[in-house]
Amino acid sequence: MTSGMVFDIKKYSINDGPGIRTTVFMSGCPLSCLWCHNPESQPLQPVLLYRQNRCLGCGACVEVCPQGAISVTEEFSDTELTESHGESLKNSVQLRPLRVQKVFTDQPKCTRCQTCIAACYSGAREFSGREMTVGEVMSQVEREIPFYDQSGGGVTFSGGEPLMQPGFLSALLKACRRQEIHTAVDTSGFASWQVFEQIRGDVDLFLYDLKQMDSKKHRAVTGAPNEPILENLRKLSTAGARFVVRIPLIPGINDDEQNLAESAKFLASLPHLEGVELMGYHDIAQAKYEALGREYALVGVKPLSSETMLSAQEIFRSFGLRTSLHGLDG
Repeated sequence: MTSGMVFDIKKYSINDGPGIRTTVFMSGCPLSCLWCHNPESQPLQPVLLYRQNRCLGCGACVEVCPQGAISVTEEFSDTELTESHGESLKNSVQLRPLRVQKVFTDQPKCTRCQTCIAACYSGAREFSGREMTVGEVMSQVEREIPFYDQSGGGVTFSGGEPLMQPGFLSALLKACRRQEIHTAVDTSGFASWQVFEQIRGDVDLFLYDLKQMDSKKHRAVTGAPNEPILENLRKLSTAGARFVVRIPLIPGINDDEQNLAESAKFLASLPHLEGVELMGYHDIAQAKYEALGREYALVGVKPLSSETMLSAQEIFRSFGLRTSLHGLDG
């Protein structure tokens, strides 16, 4: 049976296409966007998330790991203040080292057997990503068919980048087609055109990301050039595919007027574009980076104001593009 890697399935989604939807998040992505909201999705294999604030330091994971890949260490960090009972604050305040227990996982030794997950009482350890068959995914999708029918919804395949698993994605799309379930694919567009040709006949709607028009800048913030992305979008449009373009507005990266105007001009030249969605930036994924042991590149970056988002919307509307805003700061 065809199978692939899935890291989440979200039901009752209303932000990933029309109507009430089930969003299937597939693992693997060829890009490494600095603001990625799902960094755990980038590898094709399961990835460990360790949330230190939940950890009890009990050592249960150390005891059960068959590879001996886990150890507990004690570190001394900042100092804390203590006040002795019955003495004045001036005379009793003492400084002492603050001991912090940390659990370290030797990644090269880890075989992702997930034995430690079952032993972790506090839920501090979690693996994101598991192999699922088409049948297992569809068993969850099909339960929600009444909601799709009532709302004009369906299934959205997202990621990661779902086009990194073309065989699995194609099989899922065909299974949805047999059930007459509306399908959408949320993609960065960074894939070979042959993959798009393989799936586009079974896709009702593409949600297509556009991040930066300048290829050099695009490579700097995503790790890849944008020429394949733009060319695939042109080809999809020429082929008559239905698509909505989504643009995440990242402060200091792609929110400048020049990039917005160039993006709008390019999109206005494409037939069959159903609309543009400008997505507000937020940093809620920062905790995920910490759990992965990775540094978040945009620490301190604040969301754009509603006024700035509205100004960006006006630029796109001035090119005759139907444009909506998502994720306003309130």
